[in-house]
Amino acid sequence: MPSKIIEKELEAAIIRFAGDSGDGMQLTGDQFTDTSAMMGNDIATFPDFPAEIRAPQGTLPGVSSFQLQFSKHEVFTPGDAPDVLVAMNPAALRVNLNDLVKGGILVINTDSFTEENLKKANWNTNPLLNHSLKDYSLIQVPVSSLTKNALQTTHIKLTEVNRCKNFFALGLMFWIYGRTLDHTIKWINEKFGKKPEIAEANVMALKAGYNYGDITETLQARYLVKKADIQPGVYRKITGNEATALGIVAAARLTGKQIFFGSYPITPASDILHQLSKHKNFNVKTFQAEDEIAACGAALGASFGGNIGITSTSGPGVCLKSEMINLAVMVELPLVIINVQRGGPSTGMP
Repeated sequence: MPSKIIEKELEAAIIRFAGDSGDGMQLTGDQFTDTSAMMGNDIATFPDFPAEIRAPQGTLPGVSSFQLQFSKHEVFTPGDAPDVLVAMNPAALRVNLNDLVKGGILVINTDSFTEENLKKANWNTNPLLNHSLKDYSLIQVPVSSLTKNALQTTHIKLTEVNRCKNFFALGLMFWIYGRTLDHTIKWINEKFGKKPEIAEANVMALKAGYNYGDITETLQARYLVKKADIQPGVYRKITGNEATALGIVAAARLTGKQIFFGSYPITPASDILHQLSKHKNFNVKTFQAEDEIAACGAALGASFGGNIGITSTSGPGVCLKSEMINLAVMVELPLVIINVQRGGPSTGMP
């Protein structure tokens, strides 16, 4: 480890991972969160998804992000302004830069700052070259090319190699904040157990990012957040979708009625359907429909039959359900509609 690097202890830290919808920012944030929880920190998270359906790669509407706060004390929110922004492309930087605290750490994937990507993100000049980022602690890392170099000995396709770059970024952040790799390595091996070559590549990328932080002299400090001083006991990490699913199960139990949950998969609402499909023994029926209209119509039909009809979606799906929602109003049948985030113009939220 370079002698210049010092360790600083923090009360709490707020990190935001941001990139294109296909850059794996939600997974990256999840893994940093899980690891921090396993290390005893109190945590709060905020995953943020773009409103548009399959926005063009590298554009502003396609930016996805994940923010978390982890602390040695009890926390109740994911925080306001992040202390650290990990920007995987120019669009992610453009969308999120104004939220970063002055003097905050800015980790940039320099490989993505091509002329084409800068144009897509409405940058007139390259912000890495015009001194516009002088108010931040800038860490420029060629994440994509370093990931490719680290995986030279693997036999996976180039597209699969590119998908590993989020683990390189995660490994680097693990090093900066003194996180262990063990939990994520275990998760990778379980997740990709049937594809050992993919599992190996992701682990290699994760370790490469960690080692980059360990050996490079561009990083001047590491930041440590000690375990939270919280009451001993059994704790669980729960997302809003998981809590919603448990609430629906509780509704079935308390009302004594059959729950019919009709849904069409859409990020980030799909997890509710996944969770409820595990609880058929609690008087809950789940139905994955062929489209949003069918999902809503099936739930409305179940309501007509005496069940508690519930359907879920995210912003864009609400528009597609509008016909059946209007029918529910016309015939005055109860219908529970769960709308999970992704607000924006013409996406079912003002």
